[in-house]
Amino acid sequence: MQYVVAVRNLCEFTAKRGDLDLRFTPSPSAQEGIAGHAIVQARREKSYQSEIKLLGEVKNLRVVGRADGYDPIHNQLEEIKTYRGDIRQIPDNHRSLHWAQIKVYGWLFCQERGLSEVRLAVVYFDIGSQQETVISELHTAQTLKHFFNDQCELFLEWSEKELTHRAERDQALDALQFPHDAFRPGQRELAEDVYRATTSGRCLMVQAPTGIGKTIGTIFPTLKACSKQKLDKIFFLTAKTSGRALALDALELIKNRASTLPLRVLELVARDKACEHPDKACHGDSCPLAKGFYDRLPMARKDAVNIHTMDKASIRKLALAHQICPYYLSQDMVRWSDVVVGDYNYYFDLNAMLYGLTVANQWRVTVLVDEAHNMVERTRKMFTAELNQSDCKRALREAPLGLKKTLERFHRQWNALHKNQTAPYQVYPTISQKFVTAMQQTISMVSEYLNETPVGPDSGLLRFYFDLLHFSHLITMFDSHSLFDISKDIDISQHKASQSGVTLCLRNIIPAPFLEQRFAVARSVILFSATLTPSYFYSDTLGLPVDTARIEVRSPFGPDQLSVYICDISTRYKDRDSSLEPIVVLMGGAYIKLQGNYLAFFSSFNYLQKAADLFSIRHPDIPIWIQSRRMVESDREDFLARFSSGGKGIGFAVLGGAFSEGIDLPGNCLIGAFIATLGLPPLNPVNNQMMQSMNATFGSNVGYDYTYLFPGIRKVVQAAGRVIRTESDRGTIYLIDDRFAQRKVASLLPDWWVIKN
Repeated sequence: MQYVVAVRNLCEFTAKRGDLDLRFTPSPSAQEGIAGHAIVQARREKSYQSEIKLLGEVKNLRVVGRADGYDPIHNQLEEIKTYRGDIRQIPDNHRSLHWAQIKVYGWLFCQERGLSEVRLAVVYFDIGSQQETVISELHTAQTLKHFFNDQCELFLEWSEKELTHRAERDQALDALQFPHDAFRPGQRELAEDVYRATTSGRCLMVQAPTGIGKTIGTIFPTLKACSKQKLDKIFFLTAKTSGRALALDALELIKNRASTLPLRVLELVARDKACEHPDKACHGDSCPLAKGFYDRLPMARKDAVNIHTMDKASIRKLALAHQICPYYLSQDMVRWSDVVVGDYNYYFDLNAMLYGLTVANQWRVTVLVDEAHNMVERTRKMFTAELNQSDCKRALREAPLGLKKTLERFHRQWNALHKNQTAPYQVYPTISQKFVTAMQQTISMVSEYLNETPVGPDSGLLRFYFDLLHFSHLITMFDSHSLFDISKDIDISQHKASQSGVTLCLRNIIPAPFLEQRFAVARSVILFSATLTPSYFYSDTLGLPVDTARIEVRSPFGPDQLSVYICDISTRYKDRDSSLEPIVVLMGGAYIKLQGNYLAFFSSFNYLQKAADLFSIRHPDIPIWIQSRRMVESDREDFLARFSSGGKGIGFAVLGGAFSEGIDLPGNCLIGAFIATLGLPPLNPVNNQMMQSMNATFGSNVGYDYTYLFPGIRKVVQAAGRVIRTESDRGTIYLIDDRFAQRKVASLLPDWWVIKN
């Protein structure tokens, strides 16, 4: 059995030394890097050979890679590196890594072509000026062979252990037993379908009710498929921290049941939550955990693989023992893990690490997407960029004289975009080329300045620069999947005055074109949630493969467990004030009839507060507690703590907020819910434009449903799902809006609900 390693990964393992250094370096984006390579290659003679596939073997190690180019006239093999700004700012340990890579390529090339010597060149290409700096050296094949063998010898011991681990892991997974004595109702069906999708390499969309154990029901069959499908990694991706915790608990349960299972599980957390020294910059001259990071990394890595469950606490403890950064240790350990648990953005974002590593290493991966109903909104945000005028003005105030003229020119082009706009919000079909050119010039000038002048992380100029880069990147991909809109002096979503002045937005509406390649690269993707109805809405907006399988796991719950009532009260915006009295009467009567813990959901904080105030007046003896705006974690914990077993009272919350999904209140911790809204997003110019885009893309009859109805009812069903969590639970749901009785709306509610009169 051979261990396959890419040239870059081999050299990063064996030749990367020194400090972790993340001082500001205006690196090109991946797209710019690809474009830079193409420019350099296009400048060469016709005889120039590009993208040369190479491989070599030492014992059980197979080294593969692709050299950037070869000039046969000068017998020169080239490694192209793009950068932006001052070439002197490229750290020495990065340069050493570049030379290690080209030397390995050099031997593989000499071996393939039978050459006795070759000239090696590292070509540094400045994206801004488009100038090349070529550093070349002549090497004999014999010298390069020795270098190659030395690097392989440094890696061989590790690769042999990795092969042993993989063999033991797969053998243990083949014998793995389900960690519970029996499957819950519906759970076996779920597991079987996930196994079939994984072994056939298909995408699967699963709607399965809350409470059947979807987390273990998806992880277990995927682990069972690892050996047969030769899977390298499983990525379990979540929308919230609570989802990560559930996945880690499920994996720990599986490992405890199979005591000999050598499964390496890694938790990825956000940088700001893992940083030990947030007041320090990420380089050796500032942070002690960055100093000598790559010198101490090998021993930390060696210890980390023996932990097996590398959660946040374990990684932190180990990293501090070796005096290195916990966050960047966890990033390195992705390569040596079997299961990675993290947020959606690690695989689906524009510069997603897990996706990038999967492509670079040609990993075979299965991606499990937890609570997949969140994917549409989350990925829209990933591919949306904003520029706020207040940030531009702050950057202008902070900029030195040499930059002010550039920023002022850019600001003039900004103002020219909307000089004839009289409406507070307007969509534009195109983006002025003059604006784009001024933005690129600004990026180039600010980049040069920041490259030479250190600034703090709270710098307004630095923040605006990063906003410009993101905006610029998305401009290159602007198409019918997104809108370019300008908002003047108001916050469109909140209907109130904005402090940002004019806001430019590249607003993604349909993330499908960005996500299609993410799905294609994975061996299989399993998306699961209690609310994926209708399935075609998610297929269309997310860009799922045409052969995606869809299943709906029948609910283990019955109508005898849940009483559902539709209340003939209008909660439309124009009727909200008049709806308060009948809603309070309904809630008070239901509580008096059966006392216990209830949740009451409203469409906005304003509506919620009015209802809570009136309820307190009408029913002063009934305990209530209220969700407030911008609750911190401790406040949320206090809110949920009120739902104790045997407790009594009503918690007032906003539909779609922190308490309408992802919380578990089984038994009599929660006996009912009042949902005083259809959940529809607000009628505003942004949502109306979104509706028009949906009509244009998917057909004139679906825009309203895709923009308003489906997202609204999904939030309702998620909130209602807090009531019945186990087969022994009993509860009541009051759907407070006359529109719930409409046939189209009722068809989107769970099949097992029986509406009572």
